[in-house]
Amino acid sequence: MDSGIITIMLPLALSIIMIGLGLELTPKDFARVSKHPKAVLIALFCQLILLVSIAFMVCKILALPPLLSVGLMLLAASPGGSTANLFSYLFKGDIALNITLTAINSVIAAFTLPLIMNFSIQYFMNDGQQISLEFSKILQVFGIIIIPVCIGMLIRHYAPHFTEKLNKPLRIFAVVFLVLIIIGAIAKERTQIMQYLTQVGLATVIFCLCSLTIGYFVPRMLGINTAQARACAFEIGIHNSTLAMTIALTVMASSTIAMPAAVYSIFMYVFAALFGFALNRFTEQPSIENTASSH
Repeated sequence: MDSGIITIMLPLALSIIMIGLGLELTPKDFARVSKHPKAVLIALFCQLILLVSIAFMVCKILALPPLLSVGLMLLAASPGGSTANLFSYLFKGDIALNITLTAINSVIAAFTLPLIMNFSIQYFMNDGQQISLEFSKILQVFGIIIIPVCIGMLIRHYAPHFTEKLNKPLRIFAVVFLVLIIIGAIAKERTQIMQYLTQVGLATVIFCLCSLTIGYFVPRMLGINTAQARACAFEIGIHNSTLAMTIALTVMASSTIAMPAAVYSIFMYVFAALFGFALNRFTEQPSIENTASSH
């Protein structure tokens, strides 16, 4: 993949996608935290503590190579993707909570992602090879996430009609970009792709299934209603693999570190859809429970 594309086009494209996410947010979305503090805190605990710990254990138990271990930890540290909102809509999740979680996760990730990555690099890269996240790189990650979201929110506030025109093209662009970045990452490593699937395929499948099941059942066990638990499941289960791949290819300049996210993105939409259908078939309907709880 051409270095100019990696250093300029990927962050630019991701910024455009984050502007699209910002177009769907208003300050009221952040205020919803006060209405659903328990659900938000449980979801954040699952994502930042449980899943990062599970990713670490998967790396250790399956004895992944150092670069792929760092890649899986990068994936675990990445926030939920905006696609999670679509899955919540399709499978009767609490979309308002989902948008709130996406917004909060995007902010928190600017701080937690570099911390988790520094730990991963120091722990797994024990062969003398070092990839450091300097402060300037941390600012770069922050800039990729936060600033475009704020721009999108400002556009929505001051130009609502323009926002309506932008929404659909930006969603299409996001899907096309995800497909292209997966193809690009795979093409660069095409001679080793089967080896990567062998090495990291099982790890990403385990991580994907753990993300979805923990995201749903932990909130349910702690008294969160079905609709909110579904929102948590998709937010936690659908990681922002685009962000993970972009950071791996730009900040870390390693297509190998990008591989777990690329392989994960192949599995996650399929498993998320199957998980949603399973929830619809085998669990109570959210509308019934929400109606009962509102009275």
